[in-house]
Amino acid sequence: MNECFIFSDIVWQQMDIEYTFWQMLHLCTSPKVVYQHTKYHKQTKNQWARDDPAFIVISSLLLVVATLAYCAAYDHSAGHTLWVVTEVLFFHFLLTGAVLATCCWFITNNYLREEIPNSHAVEQRVEWLYAFDVHCNSFFPVFVLLYVIHYFLSPVLVPHGFIPVLLSNLLFMVAASYYHYLNFLGYDVLPFLEKTTFFLYPIGIAIVLSPILILSGFSPSRYFMNMYFSQVL
Repeated sequence: MNECFIFSDIVWQQMDIEYTFWQMLHLCTSPKVVYQHTKYHKQTKNQWARDDPAFIVISSLLLVVATLAYCAAYDHSAGHTLWVVTEVLFFHFLLTGAVLATCCWFITNNYLREEIPNSHAVEQRVEWLYAFDVHCNSFFPVFVLLYVIHYFLSPVLVPHGFIPVLLSNLLFMVAASYYHYLNFLGYDVLPFLEKTTFFLYPIGIAIVLSPILILSGFSPSRYFMNMYFSQVL
């Protein structure tokens, strides 16, 4: 047991926590700066992907804390709380992220790489770990919008009525659009990819779909809250 604590302490000390929080802040305010630093990382470490797990670890911890806050406000069952936290962390963040990263990794390597006329040039490919890093970067502002801000606004967003439906759809549209914008930035920074504007197309879909959902009276907030806390809504 002591060995486990010692190992965990060593791993935690090796993570660059300060730089991770700097990245998280700038992903919400100046995301291009973060990907400028990604270029420097490539030059110094000869890889695009992070070699520090701090971002994933801290994102997971923050996600668990936010989910526990929802459960404390809307649920009173310890068993159900454990189920919700497990599903949000492993399904919403890690498993869904792995699937999205795999799709982007496959698309970029098979359809978006530039053709190299010189056959002697070194072929470059998108690393899967970098694709997962891009997802994690893109997910963090979504976390801020849909787990933190949404939590405090939920008394306004969940009730029935046109205004709650309008605000809920606008919040989700902004979150989805920002996710795909950061996805675009993550792949646009790679010099061997072309036509990376492909990753901006879902933003148009979100903008078109949002007024349709508003007029139909669909509330994303009520939908997801009912999915997990239907007994209190």
